[in-house]
Amino acid sequence: MAEKAIVPVGVRLTTDIEYRPDRLNPYRARVRWFDPATKRRLSLSEGKADEDEAQEWLQSIIEAAEAGLSPSLATMKLAEYGNANMDLALRGLELKTLDPYLSGWRMRVVPALGHVAVRMITNGAVDRTVQNWIADELSRSTVKNTIAVLVRVMEQAVRDGIIKVNPARMTGWQKLYKQAEDELLDPRALALPDWETLLALADALVAASHDEYRGWGEVVIFAACTAARIGEISGCRVGDIDTTQWIWTVRRQTTPAPGGLTDKGTKGKRARKVPIVEEIRPLVAQRILSAGPNPDARLFTGPRGGRISTAVLRDATHWDNVVTKLGYEHLRRHDLRHTALTWFADAGVQVHVLRRIAGHGSLTTTQRYLHPDVHKITAAGAALSAHFNVLRAPRSLPSPIVMTR
Repeated sequence: MAEKAIVPVGVRLTTDIEYRPDRLNPYRARVRWFDPATKRRLSLSEGKADEDEAQEWLQSIIEAAEAGLSPSLATMKLAEYGNANMDLALRGLELKTLDPYLSGWRMRVVPALGHVAVRMITNGAVDRTVQNWIADELSRSTVKNTIAVLVRVMEQAVRDGIIKVNPARMTGWQKLYKQAEDELLDPRALALPDWETLLALADALVAASHDEYRGWGEVVIFAACTAARIGEISGCRVGDIDTTQWIWTVRRQTTPAPGGLTDKGTKGKRARKVPIVEEIRPLVAQRILSAGPNPDARLFTGPRGGRISTAVLRDATHWDNVVTKLGYEHLRRHDLRHTALTWFADAGVQVHVLRRIAGHGSLTTTQRYLHPDVHKITAAGAALSAHFNVLRAPRSLPSPIVMTR
């Protein structure tokens, strides 16, 4: 395609779009310019799926140049920019704060947003990213520190003139976190409808993964039948499974930590026992056989033997794309736990037993999984009890009669 010369303030840009039919992204958008300082001709290019995307990319470069930014700075990815400017972004912080900030940057910000150009990061992108961190069951302090380092890096981008407003300065994430902690007001609405749907989901996730690793599907099925968190499944050892009574004693969970994943106690700080239903016993037996005789061997691992996290499961299986294609775009990894608890409740498991299986601290949280009809029945019982209390209440004595002369 023909080149077009654009003359913004201080820099002369030449842009063109080339169609290359043999490429995955066949429209190559390219911008070239002379560096005023070195007098060298420089260029940048990116492949796009269609011509409109290519034109949008070029237009963003032109607008940045008109604002006085070089094309290389305007297209710089967040990871590259943050790594180059981290000292400036974190200046003034105490040493004890640096480690959790840098850990949040390395382990969460860069994997989630590092590939996106700084100028292309929006409020919506940050909102969705934070929601994913919360859904991945990261601790409140971890989420707070991770947002904080992202805010500082983006604030430096504001000072450099790359962006005008810091999209990472968000409010209300604590409410989202509280909502996740409470497991939502209607967790039943998040559950998968039936066993066949679960198997279809597991098969689709396996098909979408690299080398079609069957272990990802087994993790999903196990989670939806045990009401366990993904971190707890990752922390499960062969010795935690009693194959005589088919009981799993949940003792630990695998969670993100500085330096990588680590094992710690369960969320409630107490071990709990979970039944292993007949439908998944062959799966569990095969996992035990594959793990070997060591009772400390992990029951579930990644394809290379590594520890699993909800983020690892999401990325390895292209979770978001798969569930959207299946019509369950709302579905998160944690909703497998909601699925199991809903199924247990519908099977008639008594609420105090369901609470033990879930490891809930509050009975109110467990009651949210009961069928609405059960709520009506218990409400009727409460109304009758209230009526009895009124009948038992002592009647007020009549006012004394005062005699007058």
